[in-house]
Amino acid sequence: MSAFETIMLALIQGLTEFLPISSSAHLILPSQVLGWQDQGITFDVAVHVGSLLAVLGYFRKEVWSMLIAWLASFTGKRSPDALLAWLIILATIPAVLFGGLFKDLIEEYLRSAYVIAATTLIFGALLWWADAQAKLLNDEYQIGWKQALFIGIAQAVAIIPGTSRSGITITAGLMLGLTREAAARFSFLMSIPVIVGACVLMTKDMVENPVAVDWSAMALGVVISFVSAYSCIHLFIRWVSRVGMKPFVIYRLLLGAFLLGFLAFS
Repeated sequence: MSAFETIMLALIQGLTEFLPISSSAHLILPSQVLGWQDQGITFDVAVHVGSLLAVLGYFRKEVWSMLIAWLASFTGKRSPDALLAWLIILATIPAVLFGGLFKDLIEEYLRSAYVIAATTLIFGALLWWADAQAKLLNDEYQIGWKQALFIGIAQAVAIIPGTSRSGITITAGLMLGLTREAAARFSFLMSIPVIVGACVLMTKDMVENPVAVDWSAMALGVVISFVSAYSCIHLFIRWVSRVGMKPFVIYRLLLGAFLLGFLAFS
């Protein structure tokens, strides 16, 4: 990839990983619509590492508190932070199972602009409906195991390109009565084990791949995705209670319509 493509794709990853608009869709589209070279597994690892560092850095106090409380729970000490940590672990299980069973099938048949157009529109409309009818009553500490599992199953569906992991988990949270901020925070915290798992798997594939690694492009990808993702999380958490999900719904619908038009006339 050129330096320009490296910078743009890292920005796209960082800005879209935590917005409800699908990072996977935006990383696939440049190669299919603009004819850019596919970024490859090594670059995927780099930008996901940047995104992981961003969410860990932003929620460092919460993550540390949950980690200490979770470890203490093995000695019989119970706390809201320990329960939240266990619920995040529970919510991660469906994605692990779904990804393990269907990853290869989805990679082979569903990474296309047609699928992205459909999922962008469908799940964008679902986000609009969930936001419009949301009761906005509870925070993430009021989630029970059934609610966590429901959000986890929603997260598992996000393996389909264009769905948006953050989008569908926020949608599920809103459907369960969470406030917009709580739904976003729980979604972002849920992303940590998922991104860690993705990085481990992609690193394994990278090591087994004989293609030479462009370390300068990887370093640039980590830095840019970290900065853009951290900024995105900060602004989204601050603004979401005021602006709601409508701007992201409108964007998804416009993107889906553009893709359908592009595919129809290309």
